[in-house]
Amino acid sequence: MSDSITHTQTNTSTRLARPVPFRGGGFRIGTVPWLSPFVFVGLILFWYWGSSSGFIHPLVLPSPGESLQAFINLAQSGMLWKHVSASVQRLVIGWTSGTILGISIGLAIALSSLARATFAPLVAAIMPVPKIALLPLFVIWFGIGEGSKVATILFGVFFPTVIATYGAVDNVDRSLIRMGQSFGLSWSSIVRKIIFPGALPAILSGFRISASIAIILLVAAEMIGAEFGIGAYVLLAGSLMATDQLIAGVAVLSLLGLTVSFLIGRAERYFLRWRT
Repeated sequence: MSDSITHTQTNTSTRLARPVPFRGGGFRIGTVPWLSPFVFVGLILFWYWGSSSGFIHPLVLPSPGESLQAFINLAQSGMLWKHVSASVQRLVIGWTSGTILGISIGLAIALSSLARATFAPLVAAIMPVPKIALLPLFVIWFGIGEGSKVATILFGVFFPTVIATYGAVDNVDRSLIRMGQSFGLSWSSIVRKIIFPGALPAILSGFRISASIAIILLVAAEMIGAEFGIGAYVLLAGSLMATDQLIAGVAVLSLLGLTVSFLIGRAERYFLRWRT
């Protein structure tokens, strides 16, 4: 009987002595690099099968080979670079200007009672207005050239950036701010060393939203009076019912969106490396 009790105690001690698995990873998201290419290849294979079997009618969606040939022809003609360079120039100017202005006003709203009372109601009132509906007004103000297109992108980027910025600042832990004040830090030091780093993750997340809005507004603006640009190319292809060229233009837009997302992701890893 005593031997049985001793054996049971030994087994219990062995179970208690087992190492506890580490669970302090903080919900870090791992990378699965092979999955994304697999999804894209699977969609293309399904597209190819549907076009070959007749499941997808050519008038509805051209085959991958036709779309690829249209893209190659666009590149060989030299028009691809003209369209892409014109669109990228408008996107960079409009998005950068709207982001800088939006962060400035957003910080002012978050840090100043006077600025919040002045600008917050205006932002709340104008934010729901579809910015593309204001494009004819921008054409009257800035002309049919580059000014109206850049203004449309700037205006569309400005408001989500303002909201993301002052919302991020409002969500910074107030105990950290009080701690900085108790250590005698100046107002500018608290903003620079506590508030802005604490708000930066949400601000950079807002960049992804504003960049997507900028690309949408870019295409819409280029469909009105633009000679070069991806939006102008897509509009021309749609008017001619050239679906292969239309898909090629959509593919260029997709690549542009992936590039912007990649750059923002690199910026997040660089500026937020302190979170790891």
